[in-house]
Amino acid sequence: MIFSKYQNLIATIISGKRLLRRILSASLLTVAIALSFILFISPAPAYATLTDDRFDGTIFALYGGNGSLVPPKVTLKDSFKRKKPVLLVFYTDDSSDSKQYAIVVSNLQEFYGRAADFIPVSIDSLPAKPAPELTNPSHYYEGFVPQTVILDQSGKIVFNAKGQVPFEEVDDAFRKVFDLLPRDKSLPLKRRVVNELNTELSK
Repeated sequence: MIFSKYQNLIATIISGKRLLRRILSASLLTVAIALSFILFISPAPAYATLTDDRFDGTIFALYGGNGSLVPPKVTLKDSFKRKKPVLLVFYTDDSSDSKQYAIVVSNLQEFYGRAADFIPVSIDSLPAKPAPELTNPSHYYEGFVPQTVILDQSGKIVFNAKGQVPFEEVDDAFRKVFDLLPRDKSLPLKRRVVNELNTELSK
């Protein structure tokens, strides 16, 4: 009788162990399936690159290393009232040309940002038709990105170029606006690499 009770107890313990193993196996299998499912449906990591037309974020902060450019601190109307030179740059965040040109714009602001107003204009914010008012940036847009326009103190267009314009060309235009010495009679600017995405200019 006692032996029978022990047999029943041992059988119960063995059955309990088997049940516990089954539960653990099922749990582990469920976890493994869940992890495989999560890894399978997870999106691929996003990589910011200069050479594609994907949207990665605000190009002036990401590629130009200068988050202060957008949103602009002044309007074109304000610049006209203060009779201050303006650099308008038309861009879009999902253009490889605009991404690469953001570096040039950032470098230009380093040298001329106090004397001139820098107004980056996303073409997504422009109306379908150019505005007739000279104080509206859309008046100067010609359907291309990037596009760089410099207006002098009187509001006259002194520079208008499409595409990735070299720093030196825009610098020459600014030198004329501010009546500075030409490039061949002043200290040359040298590029110093900061990281793989942008550069700084130093004397």
